[in-house]
Amino acid sequence: MEIKGIIAAMATPMFEDGSINEAELRNQVNRHVTAGVDGIFTLGTNGEFYIMSAEEKKRVMQVVVEEAKGRVPIYAGTGCVSTKDTVELSQAAQEIGVDALSIVTPYFAALNQNELYEHFASVSKSVDTPIVLYNIPARAGVSIEYKTVEKLASNCKNIKGVKDSSGNFDNILRYIESTDNETFSVLSGNDSLILWTLLAGGKGGITAVANVLPEIMVSIYQNYLKGDMAAAKIAQDSIRPIRDCFKYGNPNSIVKAAANIIGQPLGPCRKPFGLISGEAIKGITETIDTYYAQYKK
Repeated sequence: MEIKGIIAAMATPMFEDGSINEAELRNQVNRHVTAGVDGIFTLGTNGEFYIMSAEEKKRVMQVVVEEAKGRVPIYAGTGCVSTKDTVELSQAAQEIGVDALSIVTPYFAALNQNELYEHFASVSKSVDTPIVLYNIPARAGVSIEYKTVEKLASNCKNIKGVKDSSGNFDNILRYIESTDNETFSVLSGNDSLILWTLLAGGKGGITAVANVLPEIMVSIYQNYLKGDMAAAKIAQDSIRPIRDCFKYGNPNSIVKAAANIIGQPLGPCRKPFGLISGEAIKGITETIDTYYAQYKK
């Protein structure tokens, strides 16, 4: 498979008690496929991987792979704090039939670049499934330096890409410049940088806003492929209002709240996360009331 395009960072639908809503999870898979995404990424940051048990993660992967029926590639987050747990979950994902693994940097305890390299290299040796490294320093507390990405891409045959959610475009450029564009994919994890990443030589983006506006996110890439940069830029710029709503709190919670408001019943984030203020709900609702009809045209 080629790692490219618009990959939906799909939220995990939940009931009010925090249990997983499997029926709606299936609905969301079909929603994203219908919208034309190039892949679905489950158990990422928006999928709330950090607050699920290993068994819950395996079940989510099973449901998503089963419902997708091979129509689009399925990416699954299998990164854990320890190398051992990451290996075990990655092997389980491979057995389930996931098409690619997204592996976040270990988090909480401080890590140096050699430790990061050894972690990812060890996981790479344990599976055959393609791996996309996941760099999100604001959440994980560590950044994968471009030289480390270059070394991993050169030495580990199944490490095929990196998702950068640092928000630092220069970091994306460094990843692109230090890897082989023919064999390695650099993806933006920031919705606002997808078009610019493509123009710089990257391959696409893994997008949280696809939970709210999947067709708009798909149109960025499709217009880019057609060479219609004016339309691609209009689509890229159009998501600013919903991105601006992230100021109200945890982006995962904002994305779910916005999706719920437009009639996509993703439910709440699992507690203690997801307690959105009345001001936030008002602001998100006003943004949707002002822009949503325009988005859908």
